[in-house]
Amino acid sequence: MTVREPAPGDLLIASVLLADGVFNESVVLVLDSDEDGALGVILNEISSTPLSAVLPDWVNTVSEPQVLFHGGPVSPNGAICLASVASSGEEPPGWRPLFDSVGLLHLDTPIEIVAGAYQDLRIFAGYAGWSPGQLQAELADGYWHVAPAQYSDVFGLQPLDLWRQVLRRQPGELAYFSTWVDDPELN
Repeated sequence: MTVREPAPGDLLIASVLLADGVFNESVVLVLDSDEDGALGVILNEISSTPLSAVLPDWVNTVSEPQVLFHGGPVSPNGAICLASVASSGEEPPGWRPLFDSVGLLHLDTPIEIVAGAYQDLRIFAGYAGWSPGQLQAELADGYWHVAPAQYSDVFGLQPLDLWRQVLRRQPGELAYFSTWVDDPELN
């Protein structure tokens, strides 16, 4: 797969070379990427903190599984919300588009406005961040693969299987890594 610059709405798929204990088998949705660096949220890791413990009013609003996701190691006490508008072409208050009908929802938005305005919603504690040039160096070293995101990557019902699902649909030899196991003798 050719290396390309990630853009908002792209996925960063951890390569098998990335075994740092933080991003192993991670799938990161890029929220921003420019000369100042990049940031995104890990889509396939559930937080050990229950959503009800930090944002109890939002529990019945988020999509299944109704949990808090671990978005990354940066600012773990902060939260980022991804939401899909219920009516295409509509931009409710507090929402900023990212790709297709998926966007960022400001968590200060009153819950009364949120209810019914969104088809799907997920909340992430923390985020993944890269300083200027850091992500480009990691891409050059082969630690990440870049691919466009799909709606089901963000709001699918089996987020813990996402790494293999995303790899499986990639073209060429990259799809082979969807069968990767930790024991190199078995690969």
